[in-house]
Amino acid sequence: MDNIYTMALLAFAPILFTIIMMTVFSWPAKKVMPVAWLLVVIVAYAIWGVELQRIIAATIFGCLSAFNILIIIFGAILILNTLKKSGAMAAISRGFHQVSADRRVQAVIIGWMFVSFIEGAAGFGTPAALAAPLLVGLGFPPLAAVMVALVMNSTAVSFGAVGLPITGGIGAVMKDTVVAQAGEAAWLPFLHDIGIWTALFHFIVGSFIPLIALCMLSFFFSPAGERSIKYGLAAAPFAFFAGLAFTVPYLLTALFLGPEFPSLVGALIGLPVVLLAAQKNFLTPKDTWDFPPPKQWPDAWQGTKIAADEKSNMPLWLAWTPYILIALILVITRIPGLGLKEILMNQVVSWPDIMGTGINYSFSYLYSPGTVPFILVAVMIIFIHKIPVRKAQQAWADTFKQLPSITIALLFAVAMVQVMLQSGVNLKGIDGMMIVMATATAQIVGGAWPVVAPFVGILGTFISGSGTVSNILFASFQYEVAQQLQIPGVVVLALQNVGGAIGNMICVHKVIAAYATVGLAGKEGVMIRRNFIPAVIYAGVVSLLALVVIDYLLVIK
Repeated sequence: MDNIYTMALLAFAPILFTIIMMTVFSWPAKKVMPVAWLLVVIVAYAIWGVELQRIIAATIFGCLSAFNILIIIFGAILILNTLKKSGAMAAISRGFHQVSADRRVQAVIIGWMFVSFIEGAAGFGTPAALAAPLLVGLGFPPLAAVMVALVMNSTAVSFGAVGLPITGGIGAVMKDTVVAQAGEAAWLPFLHDIGIWTALFHFIVGSFIPLIALCMLSFFFSPAGERSIKYGLAAAPFAFFAGLAFTVPYLLTALFLGPEFPSLVGALIGLPVVLLAAQKNFLTPKDTWDFPPPKQWPDAWQGTKIAADEKSNMPLWLAWTPYILIALILVITRIPGLGLKEILMNQVVSWPDIMGTGINYSFSYLYSPGTVPFILVAVMIIFIHKIPVRKAQQAWADTFKQLPSITIALLFAVAMVQVMLQSGVNLKGIDGMMIVMATATAQIVGGAWPVVAPFVGILGTFISGSGTVSNILFASFQYEVAQQLQIPGVVVLALQNVGGAIGNMICVHKVIAAYATVGLAGKEGVMIRRNFIPAVIYAGVVSLLALVVIDYLLVIK
């Protein structure tokens, strides 16, 4: 039992169980995670000798930390449901229809810019679920609409839902470790550095994602006998321009404002720029490209009929007002010099020293984006858009109905990781599970770990359905491997975060959800196989960049 590889395998068993049950047996996360948590508890108690009191305290802390995340998820979904009831989403959809007849331009505007904006504001599966029906409404084959929405909904995911994958995902499992190593003052700069490295990797590679998606669109959805990427390449100037229109402000925001804003600000700046460019035919293709007539579409491209969105005559400026308010409130409440940040952060609910274990929980409930601005703006929308009380009540009811499966999976996922993290305090005097797994992995993989790190992030999203949950599952593990190999932990955590975003392209949960919005079913395997290509390219290039970056940092250290 002293063999480190045996111990590492035992520690990894609950994660392996999660992977197998979700990928091979198609269990949903809400069924897998409670069992995985129970397996971790058994291993921690029977093998590691962790006291039952500490296991219970770690579980309580994990569930409370999950609640912090759920408030943000609730607020993000509530905003979306309220906008649907007000007719704002239908108005936004209408606004995209008159911009360009070229399918490549439409794909970039909606699949890249609009999806990135929704990801920055809401996340959690809403971008693809919104964009795919929009594209179908414009005349895209349902299969093409889903592919575009999923491939382009990648770069923005690392900072989705106002930075939750970093602040709530990595933050949920790393704070105690970082504070113990470097003190409380190091925590926010630590998250900021992860955001900078994440944005830098995405800036270099993600700027090409619109072009890659257009090449895939051109190859798979051209008329019979014309399978080629040439139509995608013909739109390269506009695609690359659109890529930079998002990633340049995205990178600058990560540098100067922190990890909450890059996707939101990048899209808020990039979307009007790209819309104006399309209207003025700036860098757009000279020839208009379209799909073959619908009568020629293969059965695999098509879905069943779905209900149309409700009609709306709302002006576009009014439809977009809630999102502008969200962005303004976030910026105002996050800039230290304005004074609001400190006031909101000091409104805290806490549970210090849970069960006498030294585990401390706290929640700055007004600083959480879930409350300010999401829930706040959701209430404001009722008055701004003059929503009838009955429809507003339905938006809240719909939001609560969407939470149970997310809640169960998240509670047990965070609790499982916290038990693993607390396993280092045990009666046997052995290293914790994460350290044991990291030590064994470092011995096997060695200095090549930066190549592996993004793919671990992809795996986490593939099995859990969320970049945030992927970070919860693997951030501590990745950091411990970095410590063992003496390579920069913030860079490896950035690679985990980038991989978690890339995994969104092939995530089973997201594919199923997006398929449902356009009436497709039973063809998920086709999408996952196709999207696996850009996912591997994206992660592979990031891995090579990481090797160069880490070698350079070690040289100048």
